[in-house]
Amino acid sequence: MKRGRLRVLLGAAPGVGKTYEMLEEGRRLLADGRDVVVGIVETHGRAATAALLDGLPVVPRRTLRHRDVELDELDVDAVKERHPAIALVDELAHTNAPGSRNAKRWQDVQELLDDGIDVITTVNVQHIESLNDVVEQITGIAQRETVPDAVVRGADQVEVVDLAPQSLRDRLSAGFVYPAERIDAALSNYFRLGNLTALRELALLWLADEVDSALKLYRAEHGIHGTWQARERVVVALTGGPEGETLIRRGARIAARSAGGELLALHVSSQDGLRSATPGALAEQRTLVESLGGTYHQVVGEDVPRALVDFARSVNATQLVIGVSRRGRLAAALSGPGIGATVVRESGDIDVHIVTHAAAGGRARLPRVTGGALSVRRRVLGFVVALVFGPLLSWFLYAFSGDASITADVLAYQLLVVIVALIGGIWPALFAAVLSGLTLDFLFVDPLFTVTIADPEHALSLVLYVVIAILVSWIVDQAARRTRVAQRAASESELLATVAGSVLSGESAVPALVSRTREAFRMTGVRLVAADGTVLATDGEPVPDARHIRLTVGDPAAPRATLELHGGELDASERRLLDVIVAQLEAALEHGDLTLAAREVDALAETDQVRSALLSAVSHDLRRPLAAAVAAVGGLRAAGSGLSADDRAELLATADESLATLSTLVTDLLDVSRVQAGVLAVSLAPVDTVGAVLMAIDELGLGPDRVELALDPELPPVRADGVLLQRVLVNVLANADRHSPDASRVRIATSRLGGVAQLRVVDHGPGVAAERQPEIFAPFQRLGDTDNTAGLGLGLALSKGFTEGMGGTLTPEDTPGGGLTMVIELPVADPASGPAAGQASDPVSEPVSEPAPDPAAERRPRS
Repeated sequence: MKRGRLRVLLGAAPGVGKTYEMLEEGRRLLADGRDVVVGIVETHGRAATAALLDGLPVVPRRTLRHRDVELDELDVDAVKERHPAIALVDELAHTNAPGSRNAKRWQDVQELLDDGIDVITTVNVQHIESLNDVVEQITGIAQRETVPDAVVRGADQVEVVDLAPQSLRDRLSAGFVYPAERIDAALSNYFRLGNLTALRELALLWLADEVDSALKLYRAEHGIHGTWQARERVVVALTGGPEGETLIRRGARIAARSAGGELLALHVSSQDGLRSATPGALAEQRTLVESLGGTYHQVVGEDVPRALVDFARSVNATQLVIGVSRRGRLAAALSGPGIGATVVRESGDIDVHIVTHAAAGGRARLPRVTGGALSVRRRVLGFVVALVFGPLLSWFLYAFSGDASITADVLAYQLLVVIVALIGGIWPALFAAVLSGLTLDFLFVDPLFTVTIADPEHALSLVLYVVIAILVSWIVDQAARRTRVAQRAASESELLATVAGSVLSGESAVPALVSRTREAFRMTGVRLVAADGTVLATDGEPVPDARHIRLTVGDPAAPRATLELHGGELDASERRLLDVIVAQLEAALEHGDLTLAAREVDALAETDQVRSALLSAVSHDLRRPLAAAVAAVGGLRAAGSGLSADDRAELLATADESLATLSTLVTDLLDVSRVQAGVLAVSLAPVDTVGAVLMAIDELGLGPDRVELALDPELPPVRADGVLLQRVLVNVLANADRHSPDASRVRIATSRLGGVAQLRVVDHGPGVAAERQPEIFAPFQRLGDTDNTAGLGLGLALSKGFTEGMGGTLTPEDTPGGGLTMVIELPVADPASGPAAGQASDPVSEPVSEPAPDPAAERRPRS
């Protein structure tokens, strides 16, 4: 039976219109005469979506009972028995109720596809398995319902149902997505503008990658090797040389000429790791590429031009940027066409840009002659073999020589030259070749026992001996050089990897680096001594005071420490590697200092925030009520009995109110003094939020006509100071009540987001412009009036300080429809005491797979 086709409608977030689009497509197909049925659709109470169900055949759902709750699920058997051409199945990531044949709805869909039924389904990007953790970082909500990537990628058709983030928020505010009681929390949590923008980008990028993979598969299946310039892709070839930065910037400019252009930097390393690339330069160039929005790649290949072109074709590149050869004209003439010419010849329809740079070779230079790669011991042994076995071979060949043995004699001496080359390299082999040539001429070539060469062929034979010796010895020398360089490169790479890992390991970084330094450089002892003489770390035998290597860690003018090594000398390359370790040691020491400073600061941060909030306000606010009280008492004293009863009562009320305000300020100041003295600290303990809210309402004397409650009874206690939390709630609630219209109530709601509890105080007053919201936490900031009843302008400043002192945050947000919402966030005291954010305690208590932005919204009682 032919397998059915799967069509997936992918959305960035709930409410973008996936289900609506699916039903519209179903109605269109039905009108075209196709056999379409609705397997299961979740309307979520949306009238427009429910209206599209009219006229569509619907397969009855299967009802299951779990914990005295009836749950409706897709009836797979009924759909298979009906066997339509197309089935509409909503919410691919949905978790089925216990007792269902399959645990997940996507498994139900697989059964329908296997039965030859085409399926149109919906899924949100947060439910794709590989993106689950990314979405959690963006939204703070962990999704328990996921779909394996292979299921979505295996779909025959994936379409993004797109909606601009602000348009989705407008739909949400208008009540088209969630009920009215869930709108505020949804807009402030999951449906923030930044969250929606990031999710939209994530969905589009995921689909773009999927389209790119499909294009590559199509080209591979149809044997298409040419470049399809769907979008500009620029590959920059890096050698690790100084020209890399120039090439990267040129490639970035080329990629920026077209929308959606991509920049890819590529370094080709040989299989034995012997290309002369500078690791430090490559690291800097990689950082530059990534800062320009590109990606860095590294491949292994002996044939550099072929590797470059193959990589460019594999990524469907349209441009390839390489640098002009750094070889001089003489080197190019001797070694033939370089990488650039080969790349141009093999690139085909990929445009190649050869960029000139300061390091390009322009003058005729002789190749640099470097020392041999073989050790002195092997070279000496080569000379010894030539001097010992040369005469022995000559004696043996002369004893058994004859008129027809000249060919065997030549081959024997040639074998000796090869053996000496394998042992000692180029110079012993050259010596053996000249010596054997002279011996051959002296003993076996007429005239005998002379070095005279009568026949020109004999002179040619001697030249051939020398050439053969040079070629063989050069090959051996290069092989030995490559072996040593490869071994050293591997060791240096391993050491640098360990160094990097040691720095990331935190507190153990410095001892690990010191230990690794001793092992890597074969020292008997290594120690790190601070500037004051304290030994920070040591490894191996004690370092004596005499004869050791010292390197300064940090600024030489004011060194942080000194690295001391004992046990041997270091060559230039080892010194360079040691400089890298010294730099990492400096970074590790700085990391340790910062960690220690952070620990000291953390111990004072909570109380310091409270102190700063109070003291910054007291200097002004203490004078104001004091002046009012003094003026009132002075007026009473000056007027004497001449005041009327009403005036006298008003002055007394002013004095009483001002003195009460002074009492509050002095009390707060005394509390701060006790905190600073260590007598009164911020006492963090589990606090019931419901109790704290009710106590604040009682203190303010607000009734149901002024306050609406939406408290989550299942919210676990928060980690806070009960007294300070009540002061915060009183200040915030009083501020909201003062600015709320008479016909509007202040709404207090609680919910949980991950390990954080949220207390939201919502008013529908005039609100505060977004650009001025940070100013409301500055001391003395009030809206309008300046009488004593308006407050002293430090309530929110103190509230923010108290909240942050308890390890929480206090942030303002716009209320949908006008007004200001103050959000108090505090850590949950016991994360295990309640369900995690975005995750119900009962895995089937919420059959809807779309996330509830406020998981507690459906459980809120209203006052």
